[in-house]
Amino acid sequence: MTLFSEAYDFARVMDYPAEMYIFDFTRDYDPDFINTKEWGIGRYNEKRNNMYVAPQYDNRRNIHMGIDIWTAAGSPVFSFYGGTISYLRDNNEKGNYGPTLVIEYDLKNRNLFALYGHLSRPSLKSWLPGDAVGRGEQIGTLGTAKVNGGWAPHLHFQLSVEDPGEADMPGVVADEEHDRALRVYPDPRKVLGDLY
Repeated sequence: MTLFSEAYDFARVMDYPAEMYIFDFTRDYDPDFINTKEWGIGRYNEKRNNMYVAPQYDNRRNIHMGIDIWTAAGSPVFSFYGGTISYLRDNNEKGNYGPTLVIEYDLKNRNLFALYGHLSRPSLKSWLPGDAVGRGEQIGTLGTAKVNGGWAPHLHFQLSVEDPGEADMPGVVADEEHDRALRVYPDPRKVLGDLY
């Protein structure tokens, strides 16, 4: 039995509309264009060009392993299911996630971890590791570019079938890591639904 072989009643992670703009980052990243859209989606398993220029990406990590939901700073973010706060940290270097929460979920005795990145700093002050969160409970708000690594405001949402051991997951991977990453970091649409 696979992790998602049964039906679950997952909540939305944000109050997004039924239709959102689908960004294509295979060509380029333009934060000014992103800011013209009220809501937008950045796709899973997308090879992105000219986007990851900070030193930690080594000019080779550019395959996106989460889904991005782009919208205004301050927008609320919710837990998709009942779970437990595992890790939290402000990954405050340029190009990183900024304030980040990782929540552990038990799906029929199988563990699933979800990273919620690019939050606001006050979002981290509400939680401690071990705190329980309910399905649909607000866990924070989106941060500004100033606190979330310099990115236009958005939620980076990523799943992992392995315990990451910290408030971090590789949001983008290199070609040689890609096959393993697809096994460890499943498509977030398994939780979020058919966003595109």
